[in-house]
Amino acid sequence: MNPMTLYPTLALVALLAMGGFYKYGYSNGWDDRDAEMQIEIARKNEEARAKEQEMAKAVADKETELRKANNVINKKQMDLNSAIRAGRVRFPAASCPQAPTSAPVAAGDSDQARSQPDPAPDADTGPSESERQTLELIAQIAADGDRAINQLNACIDAYDNMRNIINAQR
Repeated sequence: MNPMTLYPTLALVALLAMGGFYKYGYSNGWDDRDAEMQIEIARKNEEARAKEQEMAKAVADKETELRKANNVINKKQMDLNSAIRAGRVRFPAASCPQAPTSAPVAAGDSDQARSQPDPAPDADTGPSESERQTLELIAQIAADGDRAINQLNACIDAYDNMRNIINAQR
């Protein structure tokens, strides 16, 4: 065998062997990296699931707290409405009632007008129906405002809890 043909053949075999080793190492390196990435992804997923469960529990706790606060408001509103219907809640009366400057003229038969006795000025006649309705509407508006305030405060608290849970992760 001629040494001139042997050296190029050996160089070619050496070059192919080095290329094969490089390809093998490159391939194994990527496979190892992929396996490490899969382990890291699984670890991050577990952390995310734990944070998600913690956040869901915090929201559920706030929702329960809001429901309890709304139940208290509903009970207070029902108590207030029953007090209004019973006549225990009234608009404050003026301390010095003003008499009209001219008394209205009675319409119709004057005998009929005289047959109905006037209530005594100190007699408690109870609240009128329009006064009851007005008081009930005012109570409804106040209860709606209380519910809205509770809902907003629960939303703010839930947001703060979520922010703290997420920032604690970093």
